[in-house]
Order: sequence, then C-alpha cells, then structure tokens
Amino acid sequence: MALSTYIKALRDGTLAPDAFPADANSLAFAQSLDSQDELKVLRPEFIIPTKAALAKKSLNSLVPETDAASEQCVYLTAHGQGLQPKAVSKYVASQLETWATMGVRGHYIQLEDSPLKPWQDMAQECAKKLASVVGALETEVTVMNGLSVNLHLMMAAFYNPTEQRHKILTEAGPFPSDQYVVESQVRWHGKFKPEESIVKISGDSEGTEVISTERILRAIDEHAKDTALLLLPGVHYYTGQLFDIATITAHAKKYGITVGWDLAHAAGNVELKLHEWNVDFAVWCHYKYFNCGPGSIAGAFVHERCSKSVPDGLDGAKDAYPPRLSGWYGNTPELRYNREMQTFTPIEGAAGFQVSNPSAMDLTVLSAALSVICKHAMYDLRSKSLVLTAYVEHLLDGILADFQAKTPSVPAPFIFITPRAASQRGAQLSLRFHSPSVVESTMKLFVDNGIACDLQKSGLMRISPAPMFTRFEDLWVFGKVLRSALGLS
Repeated sequence: MALSTYIKALRDGTLAPDAFPADANSLAFAQSLDSQDELKVLRPEFIIPTKAALAKKSLNSLVPETDAASEQCVYLTAHGQGLQPKAVSKYVASQLETWATMGVRGHYIQLEDSPLKPWQDMAQECAKKLASVVGALETEVTVMNGLSVNLHLMMAAFYNPTEQRHKILTEAGPFPSDQYVVESQVRWHGKFKPEESIVKISGDSEGTEVISTERILRAIDEHAKDTALLLLPGVHYYTGQLFDIATITAHAKKYGITVGWDLAHAAGNVELKLHEWNVDFAVWCHYKYFNCGPGSIAGAFVHERCSKSVPDGLDGAKDAYPPRLSGWYGNTPELRYNREMQTFTPIEGAAGFQVSNPSAMDLTVLSAALSVICKHAMYDLRSKSLVLTAYVEHLLDGILADFQAKTPSVPAPFIFITPRAASQRGAQLSLRFHSPSVVESTMKLFVDNGIACDLQKSGLMRISPAPMFTRFEDLWVFGKVLRSALGLS
C-alpha cells in the first residue's frame, strides 16, 4: 500500500486492522515508506544527535555535524524537546552581529541581508507565521513570556468568578504547572476555595486516564449553572489523547461558559482552527513540536471578539477594553513613550495582552524554528504524523503478539494508555510497563543503541515521532531494540 493510501485511510477512519502487510516489520518496508515521503526534505534542516554525542559527558565539541564517524540516534521525544534546526546558528549569529554593531538601532533598523526583522517588529512577525499553524487571524496571536505565565495572564483576564458562577472545569491529573496556576488563581480571588471551585473530570473508568468527549459534555451539563471557565489540554501530556476541541467548545459556549485550552502538546502537532472553533483563549509553548529552544518564549491566542474595544457606555467618547493585567508593551506602539498620554490604550487583538517587551534572543530562535515548520502546511505534517504513529503502533502490536506466543503464561509486558483511534491522539503513544526489571533493562538497551525515548522508572513510556525529522526507518530500529529488550530477537 502506498504512503498516500495509508494517509487517506487514517484521515477517513477506514484503516483496516490488517492494513500493514506481513513484511511491515522489516527494514525494507520502512525504507519504502521513507522513499515516498514528501517531507523527507525537512530532515536535513535539523541537527540529529549522533549516538556518541548523545552519550557525552562534557562540552567536548563533539557535535553531530563534525561527528561523521558516529551513527545518528533515533529521536522519539518530540513531546519533551524538539531538535535544533540548523537555521538557529545562522539566525543567532545575525542577531549577535546586529546587537554588537548597531546597539539600540537594532530596535528599528532593518538590515537588508538579515533573516530577522528589527527587534520591535519580531514578535508581530512571529505571530503572523504562527496564525496559520494554530488556525487563527494574525491579530489573534501573540508571542510572549512562558506558558504558565501566559496562562496566569489569560485567567486574570477571563476567569471572573462570582458567587453564582465560580467553578473551573478541568481534567483530573493535569500537568502539575496547570494545577498550580488554577489553584492559585482561585485563591487569588479571596473568597473561593480550590476544593469547592475546581471540578476535575476523571477518566471513563477506574484505571484509565482517557476522558471521552461524552463524559466531558456530561460534566459541562451537570455544572453549567455555576461554571465560569472550562480549561482543558488540547492533547493530554500523559496519555497523548487528542480532545475534540470543536465539539467541547461549542457545547460549553451554549451555556455562556468561557473556554480556554492549554495547547502545549497540541500546537505544531495537530491541526487547529481556534478562530473557527470560537475558542476564547489558548496558550502553548514552542520547544516541543515547533523545535524551539528549551524553555523558549511561548504563544497565546485571544479570539477577536474578546479583545475589541467598545464604547464604555458613559459618554461614548472613550473606548473600554476587556480587563487584563496591563503593561507598556501591550499599549499602542505610538503611545508607549508618550509622557503626556498616560492612559493605557491596548493594541487591538492578542498583542494588547502583552506586558513586557519580549526577549529578542528568544524571538530569534523562534524565528529560525518557524522558518522550517512553515515550509509545509499543518495538513501535510499531520498526515505523515498519522502514519508514523500508526506504524509504530503496528510494530508494538506485533511485539505483544510474539511475546504472548512465546510466553503464554506471562502477562503482557506493557499496555497502551493512548486511545487506539488515530483521530483521538496526536503524535504520541503512551505505554505502561509492569515490570521494573524490564524497564531497567530496556532503559539500558536504549542508551546503548542510541534510542532517545521517554521511558521512566515508573513504567511510563512516551513515544513521539516528529514528522519533520523522524523516519519510518527510525521506528523500525526502535521496534527492533525493544524486541531485543523483551527477549524476542
């Protein structure tokens, strides 16, 4: 079956259980898929760590581009940190030269041969490019701070609890930082308690973390009259579950509930249509599927209807704007330095929620990363991602079948946590291993064979192939090493 056929079947939800042929667990088959991959031109845009470089203990100048003797690693941790685009070095060098030679003039002078905008225009330029990735109008996106800071800023603007409506609906077991933000926001308002105002939606049954859309809709129905905010992840960091953002948002909006999404594991991973879906606000980071640097500057979305200034209702002469925590960089650019005009007049759109001027160095790395991801539409990236995930799922199913055939009296070494339906997951597959000794031996083999995969002592394994640089051959190598770890080679 051709790669394009797999893509169509996965997008249509018609991929048969036996769609992969008998020889799918072979290097030749994996390489045949790679040969058909139109996105393979993106892999050379990244620095792929070598096995030797991945294991080094000091800054010894052993970098992949000068380590031709060592084999490239298999990198499957895009959910934690993306790889470095080669463009980063060029962009950072340009920025350092601009700063060194121009000083303050770098704020507003455009150099003809620079890949970068002047400092004061960089955030806006990045926002324009991001708009197409997250399905937003250009004015609905801004680049600022880190994800948790942005979530605080968005909740300060959009979570307005009253005695009647004060609850926040969120998932059970959120990423810890989200939990801290939500709890502190509830306490910050003074008269509310987290245990009374935070409703945690748990998995469909005991022992599962996956939360069905139907369960979420029922929770919305049950708590609608006293809910102020619905806040959920686009893709769950632990399970890899992709939530039905459109359906959930529409249902909550029927009750007048404000809807926000944490897209840390969704942006750059799956197709988003934030404007069309009528989402109120969203936040995300860029160091995962965007391949920006660790802890890089983050992004935020504010729907245009939530940021427009309107007559304040007093004399009609002034405009009132939606409340927020304000700062000088959210002010209209022409008024930022105006000593006489001290009234805050926000920029229309998401940019009006900025507080401080963003780091030009952070924006430089983001600009470099966007120069790669924006070469292809999210439709194309998601299409390849669907097949990558389905292929590694097929290899894992084969491992389970062979393990059971070899040792029928021994329980399966792992189970799937992630939904098996392709439409209900992002690029990530999560597994749970049962045996600590198997986890330990697998960890060692992964290190010895240059497999960068998130396997934790708790038994959780997260496998995240990235369509811009992961090959089907990489997944075959991963499967081969895992087979060896389980005594199947």
